[in-house]
Amino acid sequence: MIKGKPAAEAEAVLGFLARKPAIPLQKLLKSAVANAKHNFNVEKENLFVKNIRVDNGPTLKRFMPRARGSASPIRKRESHITIILNVKN
Repeated sequence: MIKGKPAAEAEAVLGFLARKPAIPLQKLLKSAVANAKHNFNVEKENLFVKNIRVDNGPTLKRFMPRARGSASPIRKRESHITIILNVKN
């Protein structure tokens, strides 16, 4: 949805998206833009989203007590988000 878009436009798209995962993605994009400005002296207008990927992270396994001494598993899933910004030529 934001792959290939300029950083400012991608941030606006994530801001208006009414889905729960949009909030951490928007925070990550803001952080990546701030890092590019600070570390490489690149302006926000020159950046675009080259690639964005969400991979599986570690899964925490817990158990919920149930009736008659049994237990059911709870899987607390985590993910790794990778975003790559590039400079327009």
